[in-house]
Amino acid sequence: MKKNNDFREQNPENPEIPEMEIDRYSAKKPSLPESSEKMQKNLEKIKKELEKFKGFIIKKYPFIKAVGILPPQSIKSFIEEELGEDISQEKLQKIQKKVHLYILIPEDKFKEIPKIKKEIVSEIDRTKQNVWIYIKTPVDIWEACLDSKFDIVSAIGMSFPLHDRGILSALRVAEIHKSLILQKFDKYVVSYVIAGSLVRGDVTKESDVDSFVIINDTDVKRMPRLELKERLKGMIYQYIEEATLLAGVKKNILNVQIYLLTDFWESVKDAHPVMFTFIRDGVPLYDKGTFLPWKALLKMGRLKPSPEAIDMFMSMGDTTIKRAKATLLDILVHDIYWGVITPSQALLMLYGLPPPTPKQTPHEMKKIFFDKEKMLEKKYLGILEKIVDIYKDFEHEKIKEIKGAELDNLIHDTDDYLKRLKELRKQIEKRSQEKTIEQNYKDLFNLLEAILGKKSQAASVSEFEKIVKKGKFTQQHLRILRDVIKAKTEFKRGKLDAHKVDEIRKNASILINDLIDYSQRSDLIALEKGRMRLRYKKDGKDMTAELLHCNGVSFLFIGSDVKKITNKIENSSMKEVSEYIEQQKARKGVEVNPEIFELVKKEIGDFEIVL
Repeated sequence: MKKNNDFREQNPENPEIPEMEIDRYSAKKPSLPESSEKMQKNLEKIKKELEKFKGFIIKKYPFIKAVGILPPQSIKSFIEEELGEDISQEKLQKIQKKVHLYILIPEDKFKEIPKIKKEIVSEIDRTKQNVWIYIKTPVDIWEACLDSKFDIVSAIGMSFPLHDRGILSALRVAEIHKSLILQKFDKYVVSYVIAGSLVRGDVTKESDVDSFVIINDTDVKRMPRLELKERLKGMIYQYIEEATLLAGVKKNILNVQIYLLTDFWESVKDAHPVMFTFIRDGVPLYDKGTFLPWKALLKMGRLKPSPEAIDMFMSMGDTTIKRAKATLLDILVHDIYWGVITPSQALLMLYGLPPPTPKQTPHEMKKIFFDKEKMLEKKYLGILEKIVDIYKDFEHEKIKEIKGAELDNLIHDTDDYLKRLKELRKQIEKRSQEKTIEQNYKDLFNLLEAILGKKSQAASVSEFEKIVKKGKFTQQHLRILRDVIKAKTEFKRGKLDAHKVDEIRKNASILINDLIDYSQRSDLIALEKGRMRLRYKKDGKDMTAELLHCNGVSFLFIGSDVKKITNKIENSSMKEVSEYIEQQKARKGVEVNPEIFELVKKEIGDFEIVL
């Protein structure tokens, strides 16, 4: 299989969702088909027969991560993936009769695969085992995901484990959970993504399995998005226990995050660091053409700020010197030119600017890092301008050849320039870290102010402690709040390194998300107090409508129509409903003007309140 540098080098419109379909109490849980008793006995028999063979390979190659028996129904896909689709039917049928073992080794042993395979095949021939083997690394699995070969990855996850250090069990529980969700919500799930230790390759049998589910809410008309998310979240979380039981795991606990598509996209547009990390590190087990394009855009640097693009551009300079000594004039000039231009563009992006054109880059470097920030010396601007001028002369054919001494000077200057840019990157990142600490502090206390009211820092912490004692938040949340406050002071004293800043950022994101959820749940409780269900008759038939009292205004829902009621009835929309809901503040009761009911009666006739 061709390796992908991502890892080695570094429907038709949805109808409205029926309320009963996502009712967490009445919905029927789906279940996966169980293996037949005959198949199970057959697998146990094969396992027993392969024990000695497994013992040989594990003893000889103790670094092996997993050995699994692939499901018979998926074998054809693996053979065609390995040998090509033009394999003869006779050879295909012969290979299909064998027991197919999927062997996973660490990525750092990738180059040893031919040698390992040769030795294992020799042992198979010696012991006359009816076995066919595939030797892969975890990167091969994730590349299959990035190529949308989800059936192959599913088969690997559902393989019968002969030996497993944790990767097969973790993948299996995620695959089963994904299948349960898709059986119930296939129309609404746009992506199911895994991340964390499973993707990094250091997963164990005790590791949590991080996964993310993105739900399409763009065509939901009759339900506020917050309510939709809460109801779906309840059901998706219920499937975690079922998936764990079906997978037969005890310690690989699923850690599932759920996002509405609209919320997720807003976070991406706002360059939310959690979402960027999710897109960068995540691997889809299922995708409807949503997550993979985002991942590609991030790699291209089109979602800014883009650490991937910055690292990619910076790395171009690292190989310039070696290549420059062994290439022809035109390639040499091009390499040196792009070797200084792309890292310069990267640092301007890291600073917070969109990448300028190559011709604008020297001007922008001077404007930002020399004139404004006083961070870059004039010497290095001179090197950049000189190289750009040489490139222009080369383009206009003013340079036909270059002397050895001048070439050496160019290489030396380029090397100096790149070393200085690496130092400049550290300076910029230090400023960025300071902004991160300040922003985390500001975001947390803005949320606390929205929940507790405007108070001093000490009073806010004291009030939050009371909420923690009531069980609304945990001691961990309180510790994170105190750590953010402490980090703000320690950073100014130079006592925080990049690792600690990143840890503070991640923990702060957890508290921020939980504070947002707490605030929204409070709003949702207030919203439910103002909801009424009405029953009336139309043309002799029983009909229902909903009346929502929110922020001093009432909304009447009749079928797909939305009407706003003040001192009159007028047409409205779900957008306007959402705007009023977002302004709604938690309150103990809901005051309703009796005249509202008279206006409703004129609209639908006599009615009774049933909810």
